[in-house]
Amino acid sequence: MRHKISGKQLCIKEDHRRAMLRNLAAGLFEHGQIETTMAKAKAVQPFVEKLITAAKGKSLATRRLLQSRLNDRKVFTWVADPNVPEARKSSEFWELPSADAIEFNRYGEVRKAPRLIEHLISKVAPKFADRAGGYTRVVKLDKRRLGDGTDLVLLQLVGAESGSQISGRAGHRRKRADKRAAFAKKAKEAAAAKKSAA
Repeated sequence: MRHKISGKQLCIKEDHRRAMLRNLAAGLFEHGQIETTMAKAKAVQPFVEKLITAAKGKSLATRRLLQSRLNDRKVFTWVADPNVPEARKSSEFWELPSADAIEFNRYGEVRKAPRLIEHLISKVAPKFADRAGGYTRVVKLDKRRLGDGTDLVLLQLVGAESGSQISGRAGHRRKRADKRAAFAKKAKEAAAAKKSAA
């Protein structure tokens, strides 16, 4: 029996699960959206929402709380990476740091880069200053994972999207609504022309 056990266990051990949630949350804060399975998205969603709510308070206690719950890694190192295609480097979620802000040593390892906790407090949390909750959303994709065929979803921060369609094309409901609006406008103009002619 699962008395007083909250959250999804995801059939993995506690340490592995905690590390996975931290990595998923860090990826979401860095990129603005991540593609994962439905079970993992539902498991990481409350964790992310609590982190954003905590990041709204800009104090030393908040920073220490976030450091205890999240691995403070260097972020946006892929901006300066020459192997990453330019299409992936453009971000609509927030301005990316310049490649000069990221330094590599002679072995290709990152020496200096923006930190995740600072990015969460200064860039992510102010976007949701007027929201009381519901900072993320899950969008089902029409893709399946190659290995086991499980459904894939897109977990993204709310506010950066332009509409409910992720693919960029208009949905059937939008097309029908546009047709209705065009028909109503045409009928209204015809009625006005008929009235002015009489």
